[in-house]
Amino acid sequence: MKRRTGDEGGPAAPRAEAGSTWQPLALRAFRTLWLAQLVSNVGSWMQTVGAQWLISRDSGSAGLVALVQTAISLPVLLLGIPSGVLADIVDRRRLLLAAQALMFAVTGALAVLTALGRITPYGVLLLTFLLGCGTALMGPAWQAIQPELVPRDQIRSAATLGGVNVNLARAVGPALGGLVVALAGAAATFALNALSFLVTMAALVTWRRTATRDPMGAESMLPALWAGYRYVRHAPRIRRVLGRSMLFVPAASALWALLPVAAQQRLGLRADGYGLLLGAIGVGAVLGAALLPRVRGHWSSNGALAGGGVLFALTMAVLAVVRVPWLAMVILVLTGVAWVGALSTLNAQMQVTAPDWVRSRALAVYLTIFQGGMAVGSAVWGAIAEGIGVAGALAAAAAVLAAGSLIGWRFPVPDTLLDRSPTMHWSAPVMVLEPAAREGPVLVTVEYRVPPERADAFVEAMAEVGRSRLRTGALRWNLFQDGARPEVYLETFTLASWDEHLRQHGGRLTGADRIAEQEARSLVDRAFRVSHYLPARVRRRD
Repeated sequence: MKRRTGDEGGPAAPRAEAGSTWQPLALRAFRTLWLAQLVSNVGSWMQTVGAQWLISRDSGSAGLVALVQTAISLPVLLLGIPSGVLADIVDRRRLLLAAQALMFAVTGALAVLTALGRITPYGVLLLTFLLGCGTALMGPAWQAIQPELVPRDQIRSAATLGGVNVNLARAVGPALGGLVVALAGAAATFALNALSFLVTMAALVTWRRTATRDPMGAESMLPALWAGYRYVRHAPRIRRVLGRSMLFVPAASALWALLPVAAQQRLGLRADGYGLLLGAIGVGAVLGAALLPRVRGHWSSNGALAGGGVLFALTMAVLAVVRVPWLAMVILVLTGVAWVGALSTLNAQMQVTAPDWVRSRALAVYLTIFQGGMAVGSAVWGAIAEGIGVAGALAAAAAVLAAGSLIGWRFPVPDTLLDRSPTMHWSAPVMVLEPAAREGPVLVTVEYRVPPERADAFVEAMAEVGRSRLRTGALRWNLFQDGARPEVYLETFTLASWDEHLRQHGGRLTGADRIAEQEARSLVDRAFRVSHYLPARVRRRD
């Protein structure tokens, strides 16, 4: 009989009870960093307004102005995954401090050069790109520290507050940026953004992080990159979350790409009116954060994702036809509710599913797909709007998003919580030969004896074990049955090096992996035998 598990090993646990969205703010470390992030996000939006205004004033080129957003987003696509690897092999707090210092230096230089009149539009784009590199460097690490700041049962609320933070900054930042530019010039917006990075650095300095050292030492960059790729590839739940992101983000990006044009052409608003539209989305994000605990009490994550996608699609469809500004603001409040609900669900699923040793790498893949979806989607919907108009593009995006949400319903993201605490339940390998850390490939075999009446259940249970081996370092995995002795099964898995196998022993395995092994081995008739094979070569002895 098939036993339902959490789809990556371990029994299906009940869903965590929904608590107040604001609960994490009672924790000093989370509250301090959340407020610092809000200041920094507001500063970043002010910086964007200042850069766009400066380039527009000095060049008059709409193409160069549009490249400001490209310069901010492109580094995430180029550096997001390497940054995730780095965040898993170095101290995350120090990495965040280094990223903040880099962004402070870049923004400070931009402020000084602008104040002295020594900056060109291309110089602004170059320094904006470098600022984006700092953002790419800190993104995975910032997401990965959230489970260190709050208890596991508050991770969903923390993810929701992260969405609220971004939307509040989006609502306030552009308006403040426009005001500062009008009163003091673009250099002042850059200087204020530089100061915002100092605020975040101060918050990080006050955080007393309890870092756990890897007893085997830090992984090397390239092996760590491949280990992250293997983990994501063989983690069904993470693949589901990434798939649902791809069904949501590219279509939803049409709203962010076309809202400025819709505000001007269809609603007849100026810059201050556009700021009010963004403010309505921010209000919706706060409202959504307040409503989410009730939603989670009645809906699954799958329902929340599908419902959020359909609601977002409906708001885009209405915006495609409405021409009354106040009605558009009401609709955008619902947009903010849908946006924060869907993204906080996806974000929280990534944070609770990936174990600590690979969390930054998994989140880096998620952030890269998110940014890529926003960048590509915005370009596509912008091109479509050139052909069929803003209203037609918004309506088409709404249809695509609604269809994607309904398709996603058939590929649910489970709510079961998996035990991702590290375990070291494997016995230390007993070796006569002493392999070097980089020696490989390494073949590990495990021989089992299984009664015929348990054979089918054993093979089914071992499929989950195989995924565990592949997630934690194996390049290949197989299960064989002896043709002469049908009760004998041989599990084999190959690793790139002895070091990779020792890392399986030393903390890559989790409680969920242990439970999957226990389920399979409960069907075995007698003790199993483990063997380790190294490359055969002449071993000279002195």
